[in-house]
Amino acid sequence: MTAEVLALDGVGRRYGKVDAVRRLDLRVGDGELLAVVGPSGCGKSTALRLIAGLDRPDAGTVRLAGRLVAGPGTWVPPERRRVGVVFQDHALFPHLDVAGNVAFGLDGRPAAERRERVRTVLELVNLAGLAGRYPHELSGGEQQRVALARALAPEPAVLLLDEPFAHLDRGLRDQVRAETVAVLRRTGTTAVLVTHDQAEALAVGDRVAVLRAGRVEQLGTPPEVFHTPRNRFVATFLGEADFLPAADAGEIGAVAEADGDLVMLRPHDVTLRAAPDGDAVVLDREFRGGFTLYAVRLGSGRTLRALLPDSTSLRVGDRVVARIAEGRSPTPVPHDDSREAPEPVAARRRSFGG
Repeated sequence: MTAEVLALDGVGRRYGKVDAVRRLDLRVGDGELLAVVGPSGCGKSTALRLIAGLDRPDAGTVRLAGRLVAGPGTWVPPERRRVGVVFQDHALFPHLDVAGNVAFGLDGRPAAERRERVRTVLELVNLAGLAGRYPHELSGGEQQRVALARALAPEPAVLLLDEPFAHLDRGLRDQVRAETVAVLRRTGTTAVLVTHDQAEALAVGDRVAVLRAGRVEQLGTPPEVFHTPRNRFVATFLGEADFLPAADAGEIGAVAEADGDLVMLRPHDVTLRAAPDGDAVVLDREFRGGFTLYAVRLGSGRTLRALLPDSTSLRVGDRVVARIAEGRSPTPVPHDDSREAPEPVAARRRSFGG
């Protein structure tokens, strides 16, 4: 990882009797886009509030660009942290035009410098021709780009994005997300993106942090967390997964590693072949565009899923042979990854949404 821009060490935040965040450790490198994903109430948005300075940690430290901004005896207010935020609901000022919204965080700079910076970031997000329009005259995607331009205008050390695409419909969401990531890459901006969408986290993050119960379950590149999850929670949260006892992996022609009680198989890890004497039976099929997801019962009575090209012609009741796909191998995972503490419900705040 490149030089650290953001570091959280042992950060905790309690609301009453609930630990919204506990012993949270995170590192974000210069120019990195870290995607933070987890179920509702896992502490994602609380973590952003602590980084931004909108809330104070009860334990641990927060450092930005090597500077301690929160910790025992130290507290730097939000306006002095050089942190930009893109909110879920855009949070644009309805009485200001686009240029006025973007210039809002540039107080204290000479007027000519402010105008030039506004012009630069509006060109960056392809909104130079809309500087005089008001928020209600813009589409949802345009409003989101104004929010991004406003957050980038002061040249923050870290940009925080809290579910920024959640309110957009699917087609527009994909487009605006791609445009946003392209801008972040072009400017080399260090960013933390919070999302509940696992596919989004895996698609855009240089690394992905999976949170549960206020703690990081796993942190790694998208292929690492998806293909080699450290436990059953991460495996099932990030995608469809089935599990076999390691001793039974041979039933599908796989050789399991000895260091796992269970092995994980994702649907694309399994292939099926029609065979009248096969020991597996097709239980169900589900059309998935160019693919079909099959559920099969193995001879042992266990169930697996297989994702095959739609050209595969198998029907419910067909007998098949299930095998590990060529080039694939089962992933060992611990059998029991339960936690003593129940999953907390993070406190809600208007600024960040859950």
